[in-house]
Amino acid sequence: MLQDKDRVFTNLYGQDDWRLAGALRRGVWDGTKGMIELGRDEIIERIKDSELRGRGGAGFPAGLKWSFMPKESDGRPRYLIVNADESEPGSCKDREILRNDPHRLLEGCVVAGLAMGATVCYIYIRGEFYREAERVQQAIDEAHDAGLIGKNACKSGWDCDIYVHRGAGAYICGEETALLESLEGKKGQPRLKPPFPAAVGLYGCPSTVNNVETIAVAPEILRRGAAWWTGLGRPRNTGTKIFSISGHVEQPCNVEEEMGIPLKELIETHAGGVRGGWDNLLAVIPGGSSVPLLPKSICDTVLMDFDSLQAVKSGLGTAAVIVMDKSTDVVAAIANLSHFYMHESCGQCTPCREGTGWMWRVMIRMVEGRAGIDEIDTLLDVTRQVEGHTICALGDAAAWPIQGLIRHFRPELERRILEYKTSGRVAVPAAAE
Repeated sequence: MLQDKDRVFTNLYGQDDWRLAGALRRGVWDGTKGMIELGRDEIIERIKDSELRGRGGAGFPAGLKWSFMPKESDGRPRYLIVNADESEPGSCKDREILRNDPHRLLEGCVVAGLAMGATVCYIYIRGEFYREAERVQQAIDEAHDAGLIGKNACKSGWDCDIYVHRGAGAYICGEETALLESLEGKKGQPRLKPPFPAAVGLYGCPSTVNNVETIAVAPEILRRGAAWWTGLGRPRNTGTKIFSISGHVEQPCNVEEEMGIPLKELIETHAGGVRGGWDNLLAVIPGGSSVPLLPKSICDTVLMDFDSLQAVKSGLGTAAVIVMDKSTDVVAAIANLSHFYMHESCGQCTPCREGTGWMWRVMIRMVEGRAGIDEIDTLLDVTRQVEGHTICALGDAAAWPIQGLIRHFRPELERRILEYKTSGRVAVPAAAE
């Protein structure tokens, strides 16, 4: 378990003052000028040494991503964009950072901005986070008045302006290039890559898009040292992570824990355990709705980090843990997710535009048993035709939950189909019989 002294987000639950005075008491903005004076190359090297991986879902090494920004200026401005469009079902970690610890994010923007040569930062916040956007704006105003951002930020000679931009609630705008399109005032649709944002991003200028949590932890890594961060978690899966635990648990919560904590320990220690006890567990979606679910047999021992979950054909994603007990109609649950991805598809790519609707319609028949046994394999085949064949990862996100369902709960799909064929009535979940 993570010790309190190693926590980065010390006001995750809003028990202390979120404003500048409270942030200063908690050590935010402490030594920021010295971090800036390290210079671009040194900051990037220290972040690389920490093995920090992006906390937005993909888990790409943060230091490496920052290093993609051009070394020499060609006259174009550079931009840092913070992705606060937290729209993944089950994920609610960034919201708490915005609401209860906004100055930690702003400090990260200044430091990360310097590392990329970006003098302007946009924090793109989803439209539903109205009060959170208000707080971030108030924090920006406080930091500006205190000389921490803006001209000569932290009296370091570095200029860094930070702006809030509110989205309009489209899930697709969480994809980095769709976010850039939205920032430019266009319809939020993903761009083809290459060119990548580091070369041609916002307004055609070098840009880097990073998740809230990734940017917020960077100053603390520089403050305490890369060795401290790598001492937490596991190799290639270092540091702390905010886990959002929801569903059939006694105490749904957000909690900061070490990467690599066993899933069972995470749920039982921090969320009060599965409703009805661990033996009542049916399945867990470990990383937000877009990753494949895992049955109890895997949940018993799996560790919560990028590599461990990938090894069992799932993913850490945003670390939004959705717990389902044995009362769950697991087929209906995945069908519900299929509807979500159909609804949120931007429609740009044919496999996603047509495939998500087709998969949802088949899933509805699977829920009721009004399908053929052979259609299970047909459905699986279609998910593989969608997966990896779209501009962005929304096609993957629509395909993976269904693949996980078929991989681990195929007997339940077959049972429903046979029940419908033999009785002529719509199947009911096994737990409801």
